[in-house]
Amino acid sequence: MSQATAPILTNIHISPELGGLLAIPEGKGPWPAVVMVHEVFGIDDNMRAQATRLAQAGYVVLMPDLYSRGGARKCLTATFKALAAGTGQAFTDIETAKALLTTRPDVTDKVGVIGFCMGGGFALLLANKGYDAAASNYGMLPKDMDAALAGACPILGNYGAKDGQLKNAKVQLDESLTKLNVVHDIKMYPNSGHAFMNPKQGGGPIFGSLLRVTGAKPNPEDAKDAWLRIEEFFKEHLSA
Repeated sequence: MSQATAPILTNIHISPELGGLLAIPEGKGPWPAVVMVHEVFGIDDNMRAQATRLAQAGYVVLMPDLYSRGGARKCLTATFKALAAGTGQAFTDIETAKALLTTRPDVTDKVGVIGFCMGGGFALLLANKGYDAAASNYGMLPKDMDAALAGACPILGNYGAKDGQLKNAKVQLDESLTKLNVVHDIKMYPNSGHAFMNPKQGGGPIFGSLLRVTGAKPNPEDAKDAWLRIEEFFKEHLSA
């Protein structure tokens, strides 16, 4: 796999109705591909930074904009409903992004999926949908994990112990994935809360302050370790 230093980021049309962000490593491929699913705030500076980081590691990254049909205000509720139901337009959009990646001449036959926050929940549900590896970063757990994760590809998870709703995520995922005989590596960071991998505080001036109160804030040290884990995990499972 070729190594990259300065990826090229481009806003593209994945389909006539679906936008997205494409990050291509610098140099000559082919490279493995990764579909990235954004967090609740959409494709903002934090998510662009995450796409850049992964492309620097040598992956073609495509992040579909799940809010393409009207922005977050119009699409947020429908996107969360799709996440809860395990089906809906958001899943169709993610599959469309994956299909586009597989047609690119600079992509190998290996495709992973990664998500943050809301996107991490999608990554878990997509792990048995034809991907070679999945990474969920503080993603919501499926209601019926055994059913949702049966037949999944290898899964990596990064969670914060101070994330109130997900403080038991490691125990629950370890139990289910071990039972299902799915290769997995789940880590709980004791000093982090939700969204700890973001380079800067998310949510803008209003929601950002509220998120900090709940413990949802960057933790650079833990983020560095989480990214090293992602890179090693994808290197193991997405290399040709």
